[in-house]
Amino acid sequence: MSNEDLKEKQFEADIEQWLLEKGGYTKGNQNTYDKERAIDMTTLIKFLALTQEKQWDRYVRKYGDKAESRLYQVFQENVVRYGLIWVLRNGIDDMGIKLKMCYFRPASELNEELMRKYRQNILQETRQFAYSTQNRNTIDMVLSLNGIPVVALELKNQLTGQNIENSRDQWKNDRDPAELLFHFNTRILAYFGVDLYEAIMATELKKDKTYFMPFNQGSGGAGNVGGAGNPECEDPENYATSYLWKRVLRRDMLLSILQRYISRQEEEKIKLVRDKHGKIKEKKETSVKIIFPRYHQLDVVEKLLADTEEKGSGQNYLIQHSAGSGKSNSIAWLTYRLASLHDAEQKSIFDAVFVITDRRVLNSQLQTTILGFDHIEGQIETITDKDPSTKLRDVINEGAARIVICTLHRFPVIYQEVTSRSGKHYAIIVDEAHSSQSGKSAEKVKTALAETDEALREMAELEEKTEEELEKERDAMMEDLLAQGKHNNLSFYAFTATPKPKTLQTFGVLVEKGKTPEEDKYRAFHIYSMLQAIEEGFIKDVLLQYTPYSVTYEIQKRIEHDPTYEETPATKAVKAYHDNHQHVINQKTEIIVEKFRAITINAMQGQAKAMVVTSSRAHALRYFMQIKKYCEDKGYTDVHPMVAFSGKVKFGETEYTETKLNSDGELHISEERLPLYFASDMYNILVVADKYQTGFDEPLLHTMFVDKKLKNVKAVQTLSRLNRSHKDKEDTYVLDFVNDPESIKKSFEPFYTATELIRPVDVNGVYNFRNDIAQYHLWNPAEEEAIYKLASETKGDKSRLAKLSNAFKPIVTRFEQFDEETRFKVRSLIKNFVRFYAYMAQVERTYDRSLYKTYIFCDLLYRLLPKTPHEKVDLNKQIQLINSRIEEGKTQQIVLEKGKGGIKGENVKGGGKPDENTDLLSNIIDKVNLMFKGNFTKEDRVLVESIYDKLNQPKVRRKLTKQAKNNDPKQFAESIFPEVFAEAAQECYGDQMEAFRRLFQNHDLYNSIMSQMGDMMYANFRAQDEAVFNPERFKEKVLPVMQAEFSDIQAEIKPYPIVADWLVKVIAAETAPSMDGANDVLQNAFNRLYCSPRKVAFMDKKSHFRSLVSYFEVFLKKIYFIENGKEMVVTRENARPGEMPSLADCIYQTPCLKRLKYEPDSSKFKIWLQQLRDWRNEHSHQAPIATEEEYDAAIHIVTTLYLYVTAYNITWLQSKVKPQSVTTGTAQQPLE
Repeated sequence: MSNEDLKEKQFEADIEQWLLEKGGYTKGNQNTYDKERAIDMTTLIKFLALTQEKQWDRYVRKYGDKAESRLYQVFQENVVRYGLIWVLRNGIDDMGIKLKMCYFRPASELNEELMRKYRQNILQETRQFAYSTQNRNTIDMVLSLNGIPVVALELKNQLTGQNIENSRDQWKNDRDPAELLFHFNTRILAYFGVDLYEAIMATELKKDKTYFMPFNQGSGGAGNVGGAGNPECEDPENYATSYLWKRVLRRDMLLSILQRYISRQEEEKIKLVRDKHGKIKEKKETSVKIIFPRYHQLDVVEKLLADTEEKGSGQNYLIQHSAGSGKSNSIAWLTYRLASLHDAEQKSIFDAVFVITDRRVLNSQLQTTILGFDHIEGQIETITDKDPSTKLRDVINEGAARIVICTLHRFPVIYQEVTSRSGKHYAIIVDEAHSSQSGKSAEKVKTALAETDEALREMAELEEKTEEELEKERDAMMEDLLAQGKHNNLSFYAFTATPKPKTLQTFGVLVEKGKTPEEDKYRAFHIYSMLQAIEEGFIKDVLLQYTPYSVTYEIQKRIEHDPTYEETPATKAVKAYHDNHQHVINQKTEIIVEKFRAITINAMQGQAKAMVVTSSRAHALRYFMQIKKYCEDKGYTDVHPMVAFSGKVKFGETEYTETKLNSDGELHISEERLPLYFASDMYNILVVADKYQTGFDEPLLHTMFVDKKLKNVKAVQTLSRLNRSHKDKEDTYVLDFVNDPESIKKSFEPFYTATELIRPVDVNGVYNFRNDIAQYHLWNPAEEEAIYKLASETKGDKSRLAKLSNAFKPIVTRFEQFDEETRFKVRSLIKNFVRFYAYMAQVERTYDRSLYKTYIFCDLLYRLLPKTPHEKVDLNKQIQLINSRIEEGKTQQIVLEKGKGGIKGENVKGGGKPDENTDLLSNIIDKVNLMFKGNFTKEDRVLVESIYDKLNQPKVRRKLTKQAKNNDPKQFAESIFPEVFAEAAQECYGDQMEAFRRLFQNHDLYNSIMSQMGDMMYANFRAQDEAVFNPERFKEKVLPVMQAEFSDIQAEIKPYPIVADWLVKVIAAETAPSMDGANDVLQNAFNRLYCSPRKVAFMDKKSHFRSLVSYFEVFLKKIYFIENGKEMVVTRENARPGEMPSLADCIYQTPCLKRLKYEPDSSKFKIWLQQLRDWRNEHSHQAPIATEEEYDAAIHIVTTLYLYVTAYNITWLQSKVKPQSVTTGTAQQPLE
């Protein structure tokens, strides 16, 4: 059986046949192709003679038989100077004779002459194109325009053992960029590799550096959900890659691409470099590239144009394109095309196109790209930050500009000054639509641009008036009412990667009509998914290496009385106390810096950078300072942090700003210049607080350290700062102290493929809000009417504020007389009414004057209503940190599931005030400890907190307290607590069914939570007063230790009670923040081990032992600080600059320990010190001890060493420490 029809040449033949028969091409002639000049001058001259007969005749008369060589010379000179793209669009001019190298399709087909010339373009297809004078190499297929080669294809066939990778290698290795045919922007503009299933494309050959990008539809088809590749072919006679020649390379589309898409773009980057004198200078680097539309870009623009041509203006479109989709170019191409779009009657569809964006990069890119096409000067207007808003007003009123680029927030300033919209049609392209198009500013875009004649007719009919009568009544209210809803003269094209419910409902396509509006489903008009962008390599998968850290800690009360607090703010205060504790900041900083040096600094050939995401400005400031200090102490010179936050932050007595912290000596780094400096090789860590978490594109960002709760769109936007591709970026890395893989997965999944709105908001709910508010009789209709009239008629009146505030005063007074629950509910209803009215106005037009008046009234009233104050809880002097452990979890890839893109609209029900239970501080601490002391995941802690709150209700708590006091632990745990726990868990299941289903499906988790909660509650009920450190009891307990071990040295030291007293004082002494973080930990460890009235659990004993061993080094540093008035430094000769003292250094600089080196090997203190060093150096500081008895012996040894060091330093301590400088029980104050 012959396989000739399965070879590559059959693939070539099939493509050629379609192009020649249906694609608008003729067969090229290699005989007339000039290999040396890389052009077919015979064909070019044929085109000129056909389309520009007079000019060509004149040219021939002028140059005679040298006309051909002169034409080539001028053509080539222009190509070298301006590039082929420019020459194709602008032609050449030789001594006043203008010649076009091609004719593009005119915007309107009314000009028959131009249409005829357009049809006379000669497009040729040539197989096995021999191009070189140096060799016999051929290209499988070349497409030429009027004799000029513009597209080249290398075809491969899997059935002969080759695919697109072979074509990639062929272009890189077998094609010499020095050949004229392959010079950049000189002849070939697009190089394709095509096999039976996939296609790739490049715009410049650079040997190994040639960059090919996928040129596929996506596995789901263009504009649909899918990953990389192409969909299966429905037509068995088609190839999976047929779209390339049937849609992209067909005659009309290729000419359209050359005319309206392909562009030469210059990118100027400013780099900071240090000259030989150490001064920082700016160095500009310019790169030039050709942008050829990727398939999804071509597809979205063409589909939007086709739909707009068919339906005209008045439509809304949502385009969900992921980061990495090339959204800026898609917007530029769409803008240009819409500005010249004509309908079937050859009339312009739009008078102007408005691009609404806050991105300066897009402003400049739009202008550059559009100006590269044929245009008329003055057609593009950009309203910059420096321009007054009146410029936008004038541009609209004059109507000369075809394209206007501005921000959304300009419209509320000028909307009332726009004079005439009658008969005008506008396209409005919205960049980043998730953040802008559902509020009051968006209303004003419509008020400024909407033609309201049709709405006026509808309103006249409803109110049974003539249009003329309504025109006479036209005021601000009517303007706003008429502008609501959709308008036939406005089309919106909204782009976003992460659409919110309101965005989907406002701009999305209704894909499924439900029985009620709440059952409708909406999705985007066109989709390029995150999945496809990742699989095609345009962005990185930021979830590929995700390392969660578990933070466990214990807090205790440090005061004897037990005050009552509101539970929610107090719980937050307890957690904040831990998160802001200097010891915890130190722990996390060490992890951040060491991970950065181990992972980040070695990535991307040493160029990689990291971002630290913090929860507040104060948090960012402390991280920044501690990173610098830690690196100084360690002698690290390869970590260079910056910090970014808004406004001012006070720390201690000093006020800091971002600029002040980042500037150093002569170097002044303003907020605007921070991205430039961070991109340089001068800095590599950026600590941020609510800045640079969206819209910050730094390709060198590789690692992110997260210490902030993230969810939903915020989580996606923040982590996506890492996804920008770079030639040296192979992966990314996320280290997360706060969030867990499951919550991050839930945040990302709605935006991974296609986001679908599955429960839209019923905008009629705005009437429910108004009716609900009316039930409280806060104001009467007469007051509403009077205030509305006052607000409308006094604009510009200097006394307007005074008049309005006086008019609202009685209403505010009535509000203040409500009880707290009612105040919260009413304020919430008013807020929701205002929000949903603004949203409704985007979707529907009501003509409801009364509702509008209520909206204006409520919008003003809401700003005047006092918020329900939360109790401000400051627990810094009432609690202390007992221990804090941070453990690294397993680095994992978070795998996202496809088809999880359903999101729900907002709940239109007004919320009541959440229950604000009050509780004893000890109970609040118990709950936090239960959540964060055990080995619970972040997801488990939600269950723990909910059940604990149920068990802590007064009635249940009284019952459990009584049972705990009357039963032993076993009876309580086995016979009493399980029943009460089960009832609480069942109640929680009824409240939060989805969250608690997991608890009842996982018996091990259920029993673990019940067991730990039962043990803790029993212990706390039985021993409420043991948590506070009792210095007198501790001193009493350690006296026997000294009596047993100090008999040989008794004559050399002070009396034992004085030694014990001074140990307590040293532990509590305030020295330096880097050491005082240990105070709480040491106090708690000694307290639990020596002062507890009940038996200490073996696991707790291990934990406290580790604390004593770990912090012995810090204890020695505190002794040194008290004696010398400064922090200890390394004195070794081989020490690195700024190196932090180790335990060995501390021992060396503590005389009583240093001299043990010279003691006999049988000396018990020498032996014990070596044992402590061995335990300290064990993994996680765990000694090689198995039994509880051995732990007891080890605790005895370590305590003895603490007392030994104190005993030999009392003389110094007494002379240096003033009584008021030792404040037993005072913890390091967290930053406010």
